[in-house]
Amino acid sequence: MVDVIKCCFDSIRQMSDDIKDAIVYLDAGCTESFQFLGAFPLLLELGARAVCSLERTSPIDEVVSWQSNPEPAEKVVVITSRLLSDAHRYVLRCLSTLQRIRCCSIFTPISEIGHSSYPDSPLGPDAFREYESLLVQDYEELVKRCQSDSRESDDSNLKESLTPEDERWSELASNRDDANFDPTPSAKVSYEDGFTRPAPERGQKLVVNIHHFPLILCPFSPRVFVLPSEGSVAEAHLSVKHDNSISPGLPSISIATPDDGEDVPPGATLTAQLLYHLATKMDLKLEIFSLGDLSKTVGRLLMDMSSLYDVGRRKRSAGLLLIDRTLDLLTPCCHGDSLVDRMFSSLPRREPTTSLSHTKGSQSQLKHSIVRAPLDVQIPIDKILDEENLADNFQLLESIEAFLHGWYSSKSPTQTVDLTNLSKKLDGEKPLQNSKSAQLRGSFVSTDNYHGTKYLETILDRRTKDSAVLIKKWLQESLRKENIPLNMKIRSGSVSKSELLPMVMALAKSQPSLVRNKGIIQLAAAMLSTLDDLHSTRWDAFSSAEKILNVNAGDTSQSLASQISDLINKSALVGLQEHKNSKMESSQGLLNLQDALLLTVIGYILAGENFPTSGSGGPFSWQEEHFMQEAILDAILENPAVAKLKFLQGLAEELKTNFNRRNSEETKEESSDELETADFDDEQWESWGDDNEDTNKTKEQVYGEMQLKLELRDRVDNLFKFLHKLSSLKSSMSLETKFNDDPYSNKGLLYKILTRILAKYDVPGLEYHSSTVGRLFKSGFGRFGLGQAKPSLADQNVIIVFVIGGINAVEVREAQEALSESSRPDTELILGGTTLLTSDDMLELLLGESSFF
Repeated sequence: MVDVIKCCFDSIRQMSDDIKDAIVYLDAGCTESFQFLGAFPLLLELGARAVCSLERTSPIDEVVSWQSNPEPAEKVVVITSRLLSDAHRYVLRCLSTLQRIRCCSIFTPISEIGHSSYPDSPLGPDAFREYESLLVQDYEELVKRCQSDSRESDDSNLKESLTPEDERWSELASNRDDANFDPTPSAKVSYEDGFTRPAPERGQKLVVNIHHFPLILCPFSPRVFVLPSEGSVAEAHLSVKHDNSISPGLPSISIATPDDGEDVPPGATLTAQLLYHLATKMDLKLEIFSLGDLSKTVGRLLMDMSSLYDVGRRKRSAGLLLIDRTLDLLTPCCHGDSLVDRMFSSLPRREPTTSLSHTKGSQSQLKHSIVRAPLDVQIPIDKILDEENLADNFQLLESIEAFLHGWYSSKSPTQTVDLTNLSKKLDGEKPLQNSKSAQLRGSFVSTDNYHGTKYLETILDRRTKDSAVLIKKWLQESLRKENIPLNMKIRSGSVSKSELLPMVMALAKSQPSLVRNKGIIQLAAAMLSTLDDLHSTRWDAFSSAEKILNVNAGDTSQSLASQISDLINKSALVGLQEHKNSKMESSQGLLNLQDALLLTVIGYILAGENFPTSGSGGPFSWQEEHFMQEAILDAILENPAVAKLKFLQGLAEELKTNFNRRNSEETKEESSDELETADFDDEQWESWGDDNEDTNKTKEQVYGEMQLKLELRDRVDNLFKFLHKLSSLKSSMSLETKFNDDPYSNKGLLYKILTRILAKYDVPGLEYHSSTVGRLFKSGFGRFGLGQAKPSLADQNVIIVFVIGGINAVEVREAQEALSESSRPDTELILGGTTLLTSDDMLELLLGESSFF
């Protein structure tokens, strides 16, 4: 069986010689990947002294060792998910912080060809060798400056000498033709964590080795994976800005003219190389098929990477199906029946780590990167544990604090490191004394299982209710195994918070039981938080609104437009109530204006599928669209907080001022109405002389409000032009009329495609990219009657589907349903995507900062 997790573990074991007796540093993307893999125990098993964060390097990393080795560490292993130029500032800071390092091994998922072909990359075809020499050069220069400064300055000046402004990349930048290229970030990284940075020792020359390590993936199961959110591949643009582009994080609209030459976005190149090396690691020979313009471009890049060497090797044949996300934007926008999607939408996530690509001083890199939401979901375990449980769990933190005080006992009291401040500065979280329980966070691990049944893999294939019932059964079995009695009646076939919470608390009551059952405890805690009223009510409201839009889309355009306008008007009232009552939380299940805008996007996509396009360019008539525009305009004026959307940038202050002025006027009118009397007092006559001043102020206010409304109207007009583009997605594809007769019209496009492929039906627009063998037969042997028939994707026993732009959990479940409904039980299906998409991610990609609109 093809197993992505096993393949990743095998690749890590091949690094054993480098990892042994070394301090291993992982950047944010690799930490995310290894967290899902559950690979941290493997790193320690291979002999790693410690596993640390590359972005948060600390001198204490050098003295902490899990291997009880008294000798100081002389080896460092850096595993990064980024380009070497992006990781350089962190690598150099790591080497300057540790004193006795003599050997540094760096592993990156981007090959030398990937580095040389990436836009604005300062490295050439021999990228690894170039970077090895340049890193050594920059390190030695840094050591010289540190040693000279240490003779003349105190510790504070020494800290300044180690700021990233000195972490140069000068020689690479000077070789660039682009004079504006500046890979050194302007933002400074704070070193004020309580530790003094000693000058690195200069002795034996630093040895640097660069290796290619392509399998930095986030697997949810052995057959479902996405890419790390903060890796270079996931952050690279998938489209350049032009008329058919929607977002840099999504492929362009397919118009049957794939990009080639200089127009190929960097994300296409990096994705092609990742898939090629993934197939190589799995020892698979790919037959490549594509659907969508960008997928065809990636398919051709993959085809060009094949060589005669690959032909001669005995590899297992597999079919690779590449699909553009823009062929189906509706499925990830909607709130489907999946517990995993609900968890990722409801639970808090780790804040993105500031990187070179996102700093203001690196505009050239910023053009080719996009911010993805981290996949590191923080499960609030503290909310289900009482104070008695927390007391035992925090004994370890108190021991660490005592250790640190002892470590710095020779220092003055003012220099003694305080664990509270250290935690706050290094982790960016609240101090421990404010909330100890806030430090208890769980996370998803794909390898956690119950009797060999993997948790994430199993609930990915099930609907929400079935997944919840299964988690409840796992909890019951775990309690029975631990011999923990539970004095309560448990109903079968239903799940409630009142039943689950006592079960989880009983299982986590003792520390040994908490450690043994951490997987199911974390999963149950995630489900409890997801099913909480604050989250479940909002999800159900979304799901209900989407069903209503679907029903109206099957009726007339007038009914659908009326329903969209009604949703917008209701969201405006919700926003107004939130402003009037500051205690009211926006997550109480009522949909706000941003939610209504997402529903408007869904409505326009549905209209494009069901109604013919009118002469104005959109699926609705002028009158229908005018009512929706007016509703959105009024809603924006009542909800100034929505100004953070990209199409309203620059209007935040004006909207807020206008809203406050309108509120104050309404308050004055209400107060004046209360004071009205039937008779006039003499004092009222005296106030009539101030009418001129009031009139001047009113004129200015009216003029300002008119200017704001005119500007808003232009912005809203542009919004509807963008919605017209989204509604034309279906009509721009050859698939538009081919799947309408499908009996499973409520399923996503991925389900429909796989159903047709497994049934050996033709898929319109599917392109086959000839392998090396096929090209050889076509060019030479075909003249002698040895031509090769075009292969079919259905003939492959291993099918890999990769959605360029991202997938969601509903599609994973539907793909498994398509496989189980077919007569091909022996087929192995692997699903992958650029990232895991939620409806919030889609709103950000379509209307937020990550949009071209």
